[in-house]
Amino acid sequence: MQQLSTIDEVLARLEAILADAQAHGKRTGYFAALYNKVTAAVKDGIAKGTFEDGPRMARLDVLFASRYLDALDCWENGRPLTDSWKAAFEASRHSSPLILQHLLLGINAHINLDLGIAAVETMGNQPVDGIHIDFNSINAILGSLTNEVIREIDHMSPLLSLMGLHANRTDSLLVQFSIGNARDGAWCFAEELGKAKGEAVAALIRQRDQDIARLAAALTHNSGLMRFTLWVIRLFEWGNARKVIGELKGRSKKFFSAKEL
Repeated sequence: MQQLSTIDEVLARLEAILADAQAHGKRTGYFAALYNKVTAAVKDGIAKGTFEDGPRMARLDVLFASRYLDALDCWENGRPLTDSWKAAFEASRHSSPLILQHLLLGINAHINLDLGIAAVETMGNQPVDGIHIDFNSINAILGSLTNEVIREIDHMSPLLSLMGLHANRTDSLLVQFSIGNARDGAWCFAEELGKAKGEAVAALIRQRDQDIARLAAALTHNSGLMRFTLWVIRLFEWGNARKVIGELKGRSKKFFSAKEL
């Protein structure tokens, strides 16, 4: 895939992915629709001067997005990719996961693996601590827009509230998944990665990828009453991927600046 250098190029690539996904009914378009909104929100925040360092945030955004876009390109063309993203994309081949699960699988790979790597790459030879504020800002935007999209998929998944029956389950990552926790874990990973040298860098990334891939499996594999509940929810959820993508693209028009989060 052609290397991207600006947020506008990222947005153009996302629009092309969405057009293709909607035309062919690809569930990979679910996360792409959410991420398109996140990228547009970052661009809007930079224009308003709401980040600590606008140009640096632009670099972070491009590097961050490029990891997702590269992974999708590799998966679609049969090239090796991270286990974390492979798990998310492979799930898109199946109709059984909920819309919510598809979104969380993408978020899991992108925050838990990609964000720490992108933060270190953005800072180069400088300490990664310098980007902590903007690191949290991009997480806040992703978290806010994700929560908004989840609220707005109720009409596409009218029984999604049944998930609340399992609110006290501590053994289900699907119930307990938290973007805040993912952010904190991603920052710890970024700090560890920023201190690593030589072969230790690749080793840390490989181990992190394996760990996050296991979390992806936990997001989709459930048992007992939880599995039955998900089956019931899925019975009444929209199954037409083209229609779902169209709704996800058309909703959540509000963009958030860092100061609003």
